[in-house]
Amino acid sequence: MNTPHPEQDGCARIEAPIVVDNEGSIVWDAECDVLVLGFGASGACAALEAASRGADVILCDRFGGGGASAKSGGVVYAGGGTRPQMQAGVEDTPQAMFEYLRMEAGQVVSDDTLRNFCSDSATMIDWLSAHGLEYEGSMPPFKTSYPPDGYYLYYSGNEAVREYAAGAAAAPRGHRTKGSGQSGAVLFEGLRRAVQKAKIKVRTECSGRCLVTDRQGKVLGMQMAQMTGWAAGLHRAFAGFAERIHNAAPGLADAVRTRISRLEARYARPLFIRARNRVVLATGGFVFNRAMMRQHAVRYLPAWRLGTTGCDGSGIRLGQSAGAAIAQMQNVSAWRFINPPLPWARGMAVDCSGRRFCNEEVYGARLGHMMCEKAGGRAWLILDGRLRKEAISQCLRGGLWLFQSGPALMLMLLGAVRAGSPEDLARRLRMPAEALRETLRAYNAAARAETEDPLGKSQAMMAELDEHSLFAIDISMDSRIFPCPVITLGGLRVDERSGAVIRPDGTSIEGLYAAGRTAVGIPSNHYVSGLSLADCIWSGRRAGRVDAVIE
Repeated sequence: MNTPHPEQDGCARIEAPIVVDNEGSIVWDAECDVLVLGFGASGACAALEAASRGADVILCDRFGGGGASAKSGGVVYAGGGTRPQMQAGVEDTPQAMFEYLRMEAGQVVSDDTLRNFCSDSATMIDWLSAHGLEYEGSMPPFKTSYPPDGYYLYYSGNEAVREYAAGAAAAPRGHRTKGSGQSGAVLFEGLRRAVQKAKIKVRTECSGRCLVTDRQGKVLGMQMAQMTGWAAGLHRAFAGFAERIHNAAPGLADAVRTRISRLEARYARPLFIRARNRVVLATGGFVFNRAMMRQHAVRYLPAWRLGTTGCDGSGIRLGQSAGAAIAQMQNVSAWRFINPPLPWARGMAVDCSGRRFCNEEVYGARLGHMMCEKAGGRAWLILDGRLRKEAISQCLRGGLWLFQSGPALMLMLLGAVRAGSPEDLARRLRMPAEALRETLRAYNAAARAETEDPLGKSQAMMAELDEHSLFAIDISMDSRIFPCPVITLGGLRVDERSGAVIRPDGTSIEGLYAAGRTAVGIPSNHYVSGLSLADCIWSGRRAGRVDAVIE
């Protein structure tokens, strides 16, 4: 098991399980039926589901709650005839949703599990609505990576791309939680209010240190590390500061995270919580754990980490400490969105060899995956003067988010490489001139409808590029002007019927469950916008579904 020292990269400290002969041989500071570690979307939903069935629940978080869910776009991938879809006049069925997601998800979960997810999809939106969150069917008039305020239903994946639409009836399934700005904060605040209304006990500044098991491996509870008093206040301040400065100064943010770990090591007091029914691990992924990234997904280390300090793999490491199996740990979703501005998607993306590697109109996570896995993380977007002018105009007209228009303008106005011929551009980019010229010739022929595009790009999204007015924009994974956000997708293997954590031999670890990005789930192979949050909600509720009302 990989357990980095807490001072190494700001991760929570995880220790080997405490093994006891019986529950009475340890002094418990608190008791509950269900102990949930991680107060993000999956943890909140696990706690709410357990509480609705009569369980006494304690919900803990290393920081103040929210996690990556609160920083997300608040998009929930749902279909099969949701209320917002019907409001928009969209026809969709669970079967069509299943057929599409099967192409995206592959065999990461069984067909039965994927069908259940799709069948439960519409009621999941109803469940969120019952907890005070709002969804509606207003759709943007154009394809976008994230819709502007006023629009809350959109094509959030590859549904309308020709190769996918040929295998499954296309429908918009990205349900953005209604609210202004990035909707993740709205989504989490709604779940937080629901947790408060359900009178679920919440402990913040309280991280999991180690599991407590009996000699047969049954999980009885957990030893926590609880910050209190002035140390808790300083802990909270450090965490908030690290999150605020991470985008602008990631190195400084990491130094602050190291301070957080040292503070925990010195001042956190041990707290033993007994869980009579189960412990649910819902702490998110591991993108902020550099040691785990080096071990499982080293090629993504240069990318921009998307999430929060709590995405340190602590839930995964706790599961591993009890003998749990892990899977899909090498899978990382890299987001390279080139639409909007729409004219960018009409250009062509090439790798170091001067050849295209992906259909440029696909969803950004698909493009990012191909760029990182097939093109080695290095790529350039080739436009001509006309497309560049149109893209600049779209960015300046408004209607786009600043995170969409800002980097695009900087790259086009300050960072683009300009050339008057394919050979000149190839020389400037240090790639084979003959290959780039042939790539441009073939692309233009397909744009003129003289041939079929070999990568399946639709005619409407192609444009003949003027070889005498070429511009190359660096869209590589390590770009600092145009960050490529990444999230981890792998985690603990779980029983797909219950969410119970399983060992390598397939047997369940009694009393231990996992959800969200701590566990292998629907998006653990490939990601589309909203699928991770939808899986957090669905798998969280599954993990919190105690068998009966607990007396």
